[in-house]
Amino acid sequence: MNTAKKLEDCEWQLIHTVPQSPNIHMALDSIITEEVNKGIRLPTLRIWEWESSAVVLGRFQSFRNEINEEAAKIHNIQVVRRVSGGGAMFVEPENSITYSISIPKYFVSNLSFQESYQLLDNWIIETLNSVGIEAIYKPINDIILTSGQKIGGAAQARFSNAILHHVTMSYKMNTSKMVEILRIGKEKISDKGITSAKKRVAKDGISKSGISRSNFINHMIYIFSKKYRSINKIDLTEDTIAHANKLCREKFETYDWLHVVK
Repeated sequence: MNTAKKLEDCEWQLIHTVPQSPNIHMALDSIITEEVNKGIRLPTLRIWEWESSAVVLGRFQSFRNEINEEAAKIHNIQVVRRVSGGGAMFVEPENSITYSISIPKYFVSNLSFQESYQLLDNWIIETLNSVGIEAIYKPINDIILTSGQKIGGAAQARFSNAILHHVTMSYKMNTSKMVEILRIGKEKISDKGITSAKKRVAKDGISKSGISRSNFINHMIYIFSKKYRSINKIDLTEDTIAHANKLCREKFETYDWLHVVK
């Protein structure tokens, strides 16, 4: 069992595999963090590759209030729901970068929620800054450019003995499509409101640095391994994939889960 007291001192696993469907990603987050929760998996960094575009609702968000379902169908955007809280994520395979961190809860047990977000976002802030993107952490769960535009958002779920922390960042955001699919609130339904919503998100995101998406992900892994030292890349086992497919059928693909908050 891992008994390190600091994240820098523990052994880590890295999972970065072939693209998966949106609901498989939801299931993998749950499965991997539950295994960390039970003490049968090491702290894990998982970098997602998306098989298709999606909107990912937070655990406590209303489907009806957040999603323009007709627009989602027109653009062939799947809507799924994750186990963590926070706001909706709009993702496209080549325009988004998403990762999850699953760790034992004792690493953040003496921290406030805000401090835990900051701790687990520090390395990605370093990564962004190292490629010339001036980004900072903004409490409680945003990563923003110094210009004030949002480039990423985090969400967490807390298990009895583990914590799931994941982040989606804009590599190059299609903000026009985003505001068609995501409802932006009654107070913002004017043209001015839509323009404002689009301006709050960094359209060019990480791509403005000139680095390719794949090279940026490789650089993420480099910075993480430099900061946390002991990290070994592993593959998803057949049993884990089978478990994820089963959990999708029983939970994440069901109408009841997707509409748990109507």
